[in-house]
Amino acid sequence: MYKRQVIGSGVELGSNTKLHSHINIKGNTKIGKNNEIFPFVSIGTDPQDLKYFGEKTALTIGQNNLIRECVSISIGTAGGGGNTNIGDNCLFMLGSHVGHDCKLGSNIVIANNSAIAGHVVIEDNVNIGGLVGVHQFCRLGEGSMIGAHAMVSKDVIPYSMIVGMRPVLSGVNLVGLKRRGSKKENIKQLIEVFSKIFDRKGSKNFQDRIKTLDNDFMTEITEVQKVLEFIKKESTRSFVAPKSQ
Repeated sequence: MYKRQVIGSGVELGSNTKLHSHINIKGNTKIGKNNEIFPFVSIGTDPQDLKYFGEKTALTIGQNNLIRECVSISIGTAGGGGNTNIGDNCLFMLGSHVGHDCKLGSNIVIANNSAIAGHVVIEDNVNIGGLVGVHQFCRLGEGSMIGAHAMVSKDVIPYSMIVGMRPVLSGVNLVGLKRRGSKKENIKQLIEVFSKIFDRKGSKNFQDRIKTLDNDFMTEITEVQKVLEFIKKESTRSFVAPKSQ
């Protein structure tokens, strides 16, 4: 069988990683064990950034990932920390793109023709629908679900579900939480937290509402802890919120 593959001298491939035909892997790229990479994939190529001038940067991919046809994943840039990182057990569907200096966790699904711009952080167990665009420097919190065709330009709170081309928060990602075995009481608390965070009827502003949540809710609940920690982290973006009433 004719297999044309271009594998650069700086590439490290883990055991049992399967390469199909017509694959280009370049740069300082490390790929772990048990991945499968399909035809016409481009990995570790130069970032699509006019500030990149060939400096030595890297791409690290974990294990058990499935990278389908025509996916592209860029190495990092010096200005962005120098490394693009991808965790384990992710599925990158046809035509999806991961830009330079992105930090992706594990168990992420990115559907067909979705594009992740540079410097994006995607936490574990995120599901991204088809034809989604994620703006640079955005954060997608753990367990969130992004509906198809969304143009995401704000941070997405963990365990939330957002929908629409200019997306709005439609609620807690109940399906994802149940699939991962979250307790009913934890989900109930999480729904109440979301309600308090985006309650515009009260007199308090957004930051004041966040400060009161630590006292009002059981922060030992893992899901609630992660939401509060995510919101308190420094970010250049605001948050995807429910549609204004």
